[in-house]
Amino acid sequence: MGWAIALHGGAGDIPLTLPPERRLPREACLRHCLQLGVDALKSKKSPLDVVELVVRELENNPHFNAGKGSVLTTNGTVEMEACIMDGNTMKCGAVSGLTTVVNAISLARLVMERTPHIYLGFDGAEAFAREHGVETLDASHFITPANIERLKQAKEANRAQIDYMQPVQKNEKDAATTDGDSQIGTVGCVAVDNDGNLAVATSTGGFVNKMVGRIGDTPIVGAGTYANSLCAVSATGKGEAIIHGTVARDVAALMEFKGLSLEEAAACVVKERVPKGNVGLVAVSATGEVTMPFNTTGMFRACATEDGYSEIAIWPSTED
Repeated sequence: MGWAIALHGGAGDIPLTLPPERRLPREACLRHCLQLGVDALKSKKSPLDVVELVVRELENNPHFNAGKGSVLTTNGTVEMEACIMDGNTMKCGAVSGLTTVVNAISLARLVMERTPHIYLGFDGAEAFAREHGVETLDASHFITPANIERLKQAKEANRAQIDYMQPVQKNEKDAATTDGDSQIGTVGCVAVDNDGNLAVATSTGGFVNKMVGRIGDTPIVGAGTYANSLCAVSATGKGEAIIHGTVARDVAALMEFKGLSLEEAAACVVKERVPKGNVGLVAVSATGEVTMPFNTTGMFRACATEDGYSEIAIWPSTED
């Protein structure tokens, strides 16, 4: 048994031709956040503190689809959502429809710790944030030029776009010039300490051109986010498919009721429960196992374990 941590920055149709100027900053962020989490685990911070810390850092980075980097609804607004869960107690908190909260994941933790509820959304969640002195900024802070352009592309294609989906082009000439970066990805982190305590945190801005009021898998306990005494799981990809597959809970259920290992359970869910091209996840077990499967073209991901193993990757490895 030993500590382990894994994090993701979104899964989807990430082309191998993704330009360095778009790839390298994200890889650097993953590396920084992984080290932040490793240092926190080594200093004996609780897994719950660790996953919140890492996801806050990811939310503050405009290269990922959460917090500052949140993509826009069809009305050109942001509606951020997040969820956090402690494995041993199975306490959890979730929020949706945030427009001014800087770190949605921290508000989700406050919902878990300071209310009798699990889930707050929209005006009620915003009011709760103000009551507890949570940092907020004007909604315009979250509306970046890059995401205005992504929304424009999505509207021209007349569709909502999931993580990293390449824009629909009007003609072959346009298709030849696309950089494949129509959207940046949902973020999440899972961690386990030396005592087998587990926690998970996931945060997102949803997907480009989503309907106002749409809620995805991220804040739904058992879909995009789940932890118990066996494992912690954070999913990313197409929210509707992840909700249909109850992805995060199914990984835990296969371990609990079928006796599968973490790797076997996660692989089964990703390969058999959700149609190809729709999901990726990161997960750790109480015994320090880590796995990061996906059935999309790629997934921004990173992990480290106490025995010295670490990985930062986007596309499938040779072993895969």
